[in-house]
Amino acid sequence: MKRLTTTLCVAALTTAFATEAMATEWNVSLWGKRRAFTEHVHKLADLVAERTNGEFTMNISYGGLSKNTENLDGISIGAFEMAQFCAGYHPDKNRAITVLELPFIGVNTLAEEVAVSNAIYAHPAVADEMAQWNARLLMTTPMPQYNLVGTGAPRDTLASFDGMRVRATGGIGKAFEAVGAVPTSMTASEVYQAMEAGVIDTASFAQHAHLSFGTINEADWWTANLNPGTVNCPVVVNIDAYDMLTDDERAALDGSIDEAIAYYLENYGALLQKWDSVLAEKGVQKVVIADEELAKFKEVGGDPIHQAWIADMAGQGLPAQELYDLVYSTLAEARASN
Repeated sequence: MKRLTTTLCVAALTTAFATEAMATEWNVSLWGKRRAFTEHVHKLADLVAERTNGEFTMNISYGGLSKNTENLDGISIGAFEMAQFCAGYHPDKNRAITVLELPFIGVNTLAEEVAVSNAIYAHPAVADEMAQWNARLLMTTPMPQYNLVGTGAPRDTLASFDGMRVRATGGIGKAFEAVGAVPTSMTASEVYQAMEAGVIDTASFAQHAHLSFGTINEADWWTANLNPGTVNCPVVVNIDAYDMLTDDERAALDGSIDEAIAYYLENYGALLQKWDSVLAEKGVQKVVIADEELAKFKEVGGDPIHQAWIADMAGQGLPAQELYDLVYSTLAEARASN
């Protein structure tokens, strides 16, 4: 009887260890705090855990695994399995997707942003470049057009941008530079202190970031319609970790992306709907830029930067014109389907 009991106990422990060993746990590197910008990652984690009966889970960390500017490096060495990053943090490492950060490319909605991002992410040249970092693009983080918050008198003309110290990355930074502003590409978590200390006059963010990083609390005004562009911040996974998933786990992950994005769009849409009340609550003036000023800005900070990007990237061996054209053909298809 004693031997039978011992045998049963050993069998139970063996089964327990086997079950535990079969479970998959991924570490996910984000930054800042939980906000509209990261809701799709949380939704994805919930869906994957649910669809695998808790056998595939994700531990989401905000800054505990890596700096935001080093997330791609962490993915490349397998320090964690999933991460989010923004292309403008290291454009030399992710040159192809910077086409999505060109100023004034005319994306009007979050749904259009999803469409163009998905098309670019699926391009072989983009996948090949990401593979150099052992990274697989999983899903985008769609954001609306960036706008400025600023201190002091409102900057509502191109002339007033001259000498303006602005936090702006990627193509948006180049657009501001073209009209005489002085852009800096400090990371999001550094911006509030820079505004508070007077190091910068203005900050270019999407609405959720003005809230999350506190820049709205320093602001005297906000541009309602400048809309120079946005940044592209994909969620990526380590290729080795992705390949090690079971077929069921991979199906659960890939099959949850659309639902996670849909949840993100719904959540972000609710934030945009209440934005005017946020401005009123915080006493921030809403500044509308005149159409003629916007046209001048686009003329100086749009097409010349587009053509320079195409020439530069083509010179580096990327199919730049093809990627650029893909953005516009995708936009046309997305609008036609609506």
